[in-house]
Amino acid sequence: MLIPALILGGIAVIAAVGLGVAARVFYVEEDPRIKGILDLLPGANCGGCGLAGCSACAAAIVEGKAEVNACVVGQTEVARSIAAFMGMEMKDNEPQVACPDCQGGARATRKYEYGGFDDCRAAMLFYHGPLKCDHGCLGLGTCVRACQFGAITMGDEGLPLFDPARCVGCGACVQSCPKGIISIISETTKILHWNLYSECLAPCRQKCPAQVNVPKYIEHIKNGEYDLALLTVKENNPLPLSTGRVCPEPCSLACRRQIEDEPVAINYLKRFAADWELNSGKRLHVPVAPDTGKKVTIIGGGPGGLSAAYYLRRLGHEVTLFDQMPALGGMLRYGIPEYRLPKAILDWEIQGILDLGVKARTGVKLGRDFTLDFLRAEGADAIFLAVGAWRDRELGLSETTPDGVVSGIKFLEGFQDDPLQKVKGRSIVIGGGNTAIDAARTSLRAGAESVTIVYRRSRDEMPANPVEIVAAEEEGIQFRFLCAPNKFITKGNQLTGLEVLGMELGEPDPSGRRRPVPVEGTEEVIPCEQLVEAVGQTPDLDFLEQEGMPALPTTRWTTIDAKEQTLQTDVPYIFTGGDCFTGPGLMVEAISAGRFAARSIHFYMTTGEIPPIEHRQTELVPDSIFDSIAGVIPKPKVHEPVVSLEDRLGTFKEVEGTIDEEDASYEARRCLNCGTYCYDHDMEMERMEDGESVAG
Repeated sequence: MLIPALILGGIAVIAAVGLGVAARVFYVEEDPRIKGILDLLPGANCGGCGLAGCSACAAAIVEGKAEVNACVVGQTEVARSIAAFMGMEMKDNEPQVACPDCQGGARATRKYEYGGFDDCRAAMLFYHGPLKCDHGCLGLGTCVRACQFGAITMGDEGLPLFDPARCVGCGACVQSCPKGIISIISETTKILHWNLYSECLAPCRQKCPAQVNVPKYIEHIKNGEYDLALLTVKENNPLPLSTGRVCPEPCSLACRRQIEDEPVAINYLKRFAADWELNSGKRLHVPVAPDTGKKVTIIGGGPGGLSAAYYLRRLGHEVTLFDQMPALGGMLRYGIPEYRLPKAILDWEIQGILDLGVKARTGVKLGRDFTLDFLRAEGADAIFLAVGAWRDRELGLSETTPDGVVSGIKFLEGFQDDPLQKVKGRSIVIGGGNTAIDAARTSLRAGAESVTIVYRRSRDEMPANPVEIVAAEEEGIQFRFLCAPNKFITKGNQLTGLEVLGMELGEPDPSGRRRPVPVEGTEEVIPCEQLVEAVGQTPDLDFLEQEGMPALPTTRWTTIDAKEQTLQTDVPYIFTGGDCFTGPGLMVEAISAGRFAARSIHFYMTTGEIPPIEHRQTELVPDSIFDSIAGVIPKPKVHEPVVSLEDRLGTFKEVEGTIDEEDASYEARRCLNCGTYCYDHDMEMERMEDGESVAG
């Protein structure tokens, strides 16, 4: 027994000596700061920081590879504790929560019944899941089981319900979802996001230039959640009061309900939510990200510039607006009459943008009072040119302009300076766009004896908002279609009439509209004392010829040239958008351009690169276009209150009013709450309201 004991003892001594030597050779001293940070972390090991658990997160913070606010679970409180422990500065984390992008649930059409494992990932292995919808939630609750914080439950309609108060934004649910319908969302994410073909997009949402989530805000209105409705609109459109009054509603052209009934009055509902805030006496809180230290200068205070300023400020950048006019608003102020958009309402809306911390300088003109080189020298990290299209096209009927002839924009702008001015005698307006209609209705209110609109194409080709055309007819404005101006008739230098020539429609021109062709022998004279030329506008780019301007290329349409995918010009720090890039367009298109430019400018200033948007949705998704829809009970849409003809003529009081709460609730219930493929059936909605369950 002694010998084995000695042998074992010897082995133990040798092992101890070996371990001692190894410990000295391979010893790595652990930084005590790692343990200190680890004690401050919540210990969830969720991986939301992008690292393999809390130990890895603590080590990365000590090594400077991660910020002190890397932990998404602990959020601000834990981050401040770690910063104090490390003696470091802390940047505030922007709150992030998980959000699903599917409204289908039980409404989604099924390809087959799935009887396998109760797991979405397993179901996806069989023909990409049992749903016909490529974007739909499978409803088996894999995300619920993945969440360690109890933030997700499955609702009765087969969709996950997220509790933002419990969600920490760790991303476990995102990783578990095989359909990719869950995202980690922050306010910054919403601003930078653009519609993709792979998402669940209702046709109205696809058609809206600003990409407003129409079904979502209408659903909030239906539930009486007017604040949430308006905040949903403002995620994509910072000017809902104005668009609610003047937008021609391209979204309604894609409304599925019109296939069997009338389209939903989408714009009335947006205006209702915006007016609700205006009349409440207080502004809803709009979050602004922590300051980035970056400075952006925006030239032009119209809808494009205001939109860019709103979103860039919300992204945390310092923003200064420059505008040549005495007040901000661009064409919203100087091109749209008071009876359509009261300036007190526009002022209130603009002030809400300025209150976010946007600075503004008005009455200063680019090329006269400052240059782009000067702005760059003053510290601008980026410049956005949103100078609009302020130069009127001229008819060129004579070498000199007779007294009584004025351009459309100058005519309307004059009423902003002097709203009480009068128009005497007979008035003719040439053109078929909204500016022409506005000039004609303004002339009538200003005292014109008669007003005639001369347009060289037919009524069907008029680009003006059809609602405005009808209103002009109701007010007694005359239309001369298929009629083109040929010659001014004057006495001395005073206009006394317009010679016109009859037209007929020929083959389509590059715009797709049939080209007007003169008909010989149809000349006639229409007497008039005033004539407004409203035949289009172009950008005024004379400032590019001044000293102190970098070389910016222009197009043959007299617009600023830039990359369509980013709105970045050949000068990397200069971006452009809106009418000075595309030519005259809709207000809502300029708003969209402002947000798109804000995305590009943000990435340019913070990362140096602008990531492309893969699979960006630009056309209607073919599978979302239906020929018929079942289960729609015809219900007439509401109509806004309108000032009587007797009361509107001779004044500039607002013609159209806002629908009341009862009508808003009714109209919101007409919405079918569409996704790309699915929609609500009216009959199902009524049974659900009565408390009955709905299957399939």
